[in-house]
Amino acid sequence: MILPIVGYGDPVLRKIGETITPDYPNLKEIIADMYETMYNAYGVGLAAPQVGLSIRLFVIDTSPFGEDTDLSNEEQSQLKNFKRTFINAKMIKKMGKSGALMKVA
Repeated sequence: MILPIVGYGDPVLRKIGETITPDYPNLKEIIADMYETMYNAYGVGLAAPQVGLSIRLFVIDTSPFGEDTDLSNEEQSQLKNFKRTFINAKMIKKMGKSGALMKVA
């Protein structure tokens, strides 16, 4: 099911997301719906607060970048098969001048 994406300024976007457990209600359905919503919006990532859920969950699928000819073959290979669901991720290290690159656990 495609979920509505909330707009800028929605209060849920400012809340600290709730830590969830594997038995969170309807978790598998939420994840499937988030992927469907992300693909419908031609996105490569979507966080639960963007669909009105104040939980610590986001999904990523970078496969569209696997065909970017501006990238090296190695980068394309890494990106074309990177589809992940992150639950309760924590930033453990910022890297780069702006801190835009980060490691999550």
